[in-house]
Amino acid sequence: MDSHERGRRMQIYLGATEPCPYLEGRTARNAFIDPEAPLSPTLYGRLLALGLRRSGGIVYRPMCPGCNACESLRIPVDVFRPRRRHRRCLRAGEHLAAHVLPGDYHDEHYELFRRYVDARHPGGGMSTIGPADYAGFAFAPWCDTELMELRDGDRLVAVAITDRTPDALSAVYTFFDPAYGHLGPGTLAILRQIRRAQGLGRPWLYLGYWIAEAPTMCYKSGFTPHERFGPDGDWHRHE
Repeated sequence: MDSHERGRRMQIYLGATEPCPYLEGRTARNAFIDPEAPLSPTLYGRLLALGLRRSGGIVYRPMCPGCNACESLRIPVDVFRPRRRHRRCLRAGEHLAAHVLPGDYHDEHYELFRRYVDARHPGGGMSTIGPADYAGFAFAPWCDTELMELRDGDRLVAVAITDRTPDALSAVYTFFDPAYGHLGPGTLAILRQIRRAQGLGRPWLYLGYWIAEAPTMCYKSGFTPHERFGPDGDWHRHE
């Protein structure tokens, strides 16, 4: 980061409160960086290290009234060791070839995204997303984003949207063909992203937010060792 970026002051805004989508009876609210602020992969890496992440071009962090359940989680890839279930997943998916593409819109990816959302999250917030909204969610003009495809021959099985910063990869979103759900393609994508980070010399893979009480997020804490960004503003190792 150059001296100009180190000295930059950024305006932070608080969003409106709304029902928490993960914990029943809780209230959610996000703090977000000024959408007009000039960002870069380097600066975004610093914000990731402070517990923030992006959705589209909006960089945010949960700041919910009376609740600190959301913790940013990252994997130190050089010391990660796959557990037994991870090794099973790698064996089951070893026939799926990985291809890394630049972060651009592809009709084939959007069609897979629609099938995934309709099967796994019917009626959810993403159920009405069209191509333009999908691209707006997946990419940001200031961000260095890549797409990891998993293919079974010519058939597209999964896509992992991944951001790159100078010292990390950040998993944005992964979607897959529901017909391949038995292979655990979501877990396989993380394992392949860990391998990718190791190959690129990036010490961290960020997995977004983790909530101990949310069953849908349990898989994240199974990648060990990992670190979580606590309410004290520091990262803590969990074995």
